Amino acid sequence: MRKKIVAANWKMNLTLEEGKKLVEDILAGNPALDTHNEVVIAPPFIHITQTVAQLNNISHIHAGSQNCYSEASGAYTGEVSAPMLKDAGVRYVIIGHSERREYFKETDALLAKKTDQALANSLQVIFCCGEPLNIRDADTQNQHVADQLQASIFHLSAEQLKNVVIAYEPIWAIGTGRTATSVQAQDMHAHIRQTLAGKYSQAAADNVPILYGGSCKPSNAAELFACPDVDGGLIGGASLKADEFLGIIAAMKQH
Repeated sequence: MRKKIVAANWKMNLTLEEGKKLVEDILAGNPALDTHNEVVIAPPFIHITQTVAQLNNISHIHAGSQNCYSEASGAYTGEVSAPMLKDAGVRYVIIGHSERREYFKETDALLAKKTDQALANSLQVIFCCGEPLNIRDADTQNQHVADQLQASIFHLSAEQLKNVVIAYEPIWAIGTGRTATSVQAQDMHAHIRQTLAGKYSQAAADNVPILYGGSCKPSNAAELFACPDVDGGLIGGASLKADEFLGIIAAMKQH
């Protein structure tokens, strides 16, 4: 049985004190989780040691990072390496988020190197993929996402794939006024799983959690998570409010 995961991506939000209180409020909601459920909280870099300390000895709730660099060390001013994150107590790292691809021009080749760095340091990877509006309107989204996977993670062994979570971001449905239906989400998640099965095996693909990253909220989480290939969510804005994030966690626990 593959894991169900809800991951919070705080992006560039919250002061240290605000972040501390948000984690406190989430924990106060007592989101009791079983062995098949996990929650990941990925704050900005400067929060990480604080967040790790707050989550110490909390079962199935882990600290994550929003990014890591493609090299282990060196003269790369402003970057943070996978060994540093591992040493700080991070369990997960998000790689290839659509904002990193768009604003910072991260390429598939760079993301492959970042993935290798994360896995070499025993971090769990949340690998993001997804299509923009022009690709969706051209109805070429399946090939676009398959190409992203092939270019950045298909060099991994089946054993390494066990430490990868996929997060599908329908970029065209984030902040555009358009929404992705649960049917559209399920169709793409099933395609991603089929693509993984074609490269590895059906058994390997069936063990990979695939998260939905397209404006998931308490109001639509239950419907999305009921889809057979949707294994949780990568949550942006709704992760900044404890009650909303707890509502999404509750939806995950139902499935």
